[in-house]
Amino acid sequence: MKKVLFITFYWPPSGKASLHWPLKMIQYLPEYGWEPCVLTVNDDTVSAADSSLLGDIAPGLKVKRTGFFDPFLIYRKLTGKKGEILQASEAISLTNRSLAHRVSLWIRMNLFVPDARVGWYFHGLREGARFLRENPADLIITNGPPHSTHLIGKKLSRMFNVPFVAVFIDPWVDIATYRDFNRNPLTLKLDNYFEKSTLKQSSASVFVTRTMDNYFLRKYPFLRGRTEVINWGYNEQDFEGLKAAQPSGSKKVILHAGNIYDHQNPVKFWKLVRSVIESGKMEIELRFIGTVSPAVMQSLEDENLMPHFNYLGFLPYKEVLSQMLSADYLLTCTHEPRHVPGKLYEYMRVGKPVIAFGDDNEEVGDLLSESGSGILIPYNEIPEDLFGQLDSLKPDNSAVKKFDRKALAGRLAQVLDRLL
Repeated sequence: MKKVLFITFYWPPSGKASLHWPLKMIQYLPEYGWEPCVLTVNDDTVSAADSSLLGDIAPGLKVKRTGFFDPFLIYRKLTGKKGEILQASEAISLTNRSLAHRVSLWIRMNLFVPDARVGWYFHGLREGARFLRENPADLIITNGPPHSTHLIGKKLSRMFNVPFVAVFIDPWVDIATYRDFNRNPLTLKLDNYFEKSTLKQSSASVFVTRTMDNYFLRKYPFLRGRTEVINWGYNEQDFEGLKAAQPSGSKKVILHAGNIYDHQNPVKFWKLVRSVIESGKMEIELRFIGTVSPAVMQSLEDENLMPHFNYLGFLPYKEVLSQMLSADYLLTCTHEPRHVPGKLYEYMRVGKPVIAFGDDNEEVGDLLSESGSGILIPYNEIPEDLFGQLDSLKPDNSAVKKFDRKALAGRLAQVLDRLL
């Protein structure tokens, strides 16, 4: 059986959403003739833990864990959050005007290149080289963000003369989380160099959205014929025997699962929700799983929606799916044309009406239209009869099944096979 080394920063028991794609690819690749092993870190100190994901790891899978320099430990001390789980949406929020937070943000955006996980590079490279000497691989796959991961894979690829595939869950230099920050020209130049050199050396590059693939092909024409779109997808197996969470009586539940950031705040939607509640047309509960940014919290307070706000915090993955099944409407907020929220695929599989906000996000609109799952709405154009439109939708579950990660792993195996 051919062997592939996956390099991924996030790995169970981390509950980081971005580990679901590599986790499932690794679970299913052996069915397509590939034996995976994993290089990762000892502990993800930012994400909440989800020990339930450990059950998705095959007993014989070889996993090499390493240490790394973690700047977020320093951030915790500076901001008085020592011992707390950091909220991803809060850590990059601009609403926090404290000096410690602003200094930390400047350092993060300008001194850590390509990202705040670059402190893993030397540890990952050293331990990865030792691991490969003992466990030779035919190919290397890197999963980013954090895009520092690609730098480790690129170097190991040269050292051991094996091809590597760079997987992009999100863009690199102009990732949306950088959109409101001024990065100095030297930082941007270095970051662009890392991005271009990684893509040049990679034998193939995989993007989880069609629009991201098109973006990189325009930016780097040398990639033509060397890219593949393999969607983020969902895992059909996770829905087997799944039961909905306890319903909320007469209230209609609008659920947002995952992190919601300042730049994803659908301000006009909160106004619509308030008007619907005040009109007596509908009782509504706004239920959030994950993290809620300070700007979103402020908007909810401004619209007097806190009595209707139910924050569940972080939940194990299967419980999140149960909450989706029990909700009446599912909310997601995109932040740029290249972004397809990972949870959108689970939303479509659940079959409840999806409220998606996004400006010029053609790919999300196409997915919702093809599956009959929901409506894509510009942030500043909220239809007054939105809930009526949502209730008239007729989801087509058969259009969603092609995004099952077991099938997507087969497509990834085909890419790997072509490289050998």
